[in-house]
Amino acid sequence: MRAGLVAVAAVAAVSLLAACQAGTEQDAAGMAVGTTSSTATTTTPTPTTTTKAPEPAQPYPFGQPQATAPAIVGGKAPVVRRIDTTKPYVFITIDDGAVPEPHALDLIKQSGARPTLFLNNRYVKGHEAYFKALQDQDDLVIGNHTVNHPDLVKMPYAAQKKEICDDSDDFAKAFGKRPTLFRPPFGDFNADTQRAAADCGLKALVMWTAAVNDGVVQFQAGAKLKPGDIVLMHFRKTFVQDYTAFVNQAKKDGLIPVPLPDFLA
Repeated sequence: MRAGLVAVAAVAAVSLLAACQAGTEQDAAGMAVGTTSSTATTTTPTPTTTTKAPEPAQPYPFGQPQATAPAIVGGKAPVVRRIDTTKPYVFITIDDGAVPEPHALDLIKQSGARPTLFLNNRYVKGHEAYFKALQDQDDLVIGNHTVNHPDLVKMPYAAQKKEICDDSDDFAKAFGKRPTLFRPPFGDFNADTQRAAADCGLKALVMWTAAVNDGVVQFQAGAKLKPGDIVLMHFRKTFVQDYTAFVNQAKKDGLIPVPLPDFLA
């Protein structure tokens, strides 16, 4: 992404990545043997019961609108860079869809967060079932990121509109819901982009204030996440490391990941 980010190593987050990547541990089923002067007694080990960890509590009923998106003015969709809130909330967004991480379902479920997925249909095509499962698991919202991930500012209005509207049309068919939020590829946009987004039925262009790359949280300003921050990551080979780094950083900074669409209703 071209947004200038100041890389800050998420020391505590990265050091804990191995914990989330490890597989399920198995108990060794050893046998205790006791002996007397005349007989040997075999003690059968007591079966262990694995208790699933409870999901993190929600600070409010997720899916319940908390704030509305800024109004469309002059036919142009507004640009949202962060959410105006004093509550300890942070928002995670995941882009593109190039590498469908098989552990994403479990990882997201365990975290209690509800990421917003800004996807390109070029990557979704052929993997609709995977992304449909993500959407249906916890009512994750799928947003628009154009069909082919072009640099929109180099394209005329009509071409921009086709890229954006076609992505929404394809997702409405594949997932049964039409996107309402849009993220321009590379974070690049102009007035034509805003008009095209509005004309395709999208409420807002969503940018970001922090990103995660190679298991490291990077900040545009400061050295920690703040209430209202929107965090960017991608469906890449480093998905597990990146998502874990975000979760750990949010916890370290005393923030709770909540659904972005609840604040852009």
